[in-house]
Amino acid sequence: MSAPIYLFSICLPFVTLLIIFGMKYYAAAQTAKANEAYRLLAAQSAAQQAETLSTLTALRASASETAARLAAVEKLLKQVE
Repeated sequence: MSAPIYLFSICLPFVTLLIIFGMKYYAAAQTAKANEAYRLLAAQSAAQQAETLSTLTALRASASETAARLAAVEKLLKQVE
């Protein structure tokens, strides 16, 4: 057996181990990055829901005020008849 083939056959398992551990590290880093992105998305979603709730509350108040005014106008028109 020649020396280059012998060295290659000895180094190949070590290189394989390094590649495997590198892939595990890369996968862990990507998972952490994805978890952070999900956490940020959840925080943004909660903020948007709170904003939507306040807008909906304001719209309900406006709608009830409009209904009250309409009732007053209808009452006035009935009195005029």
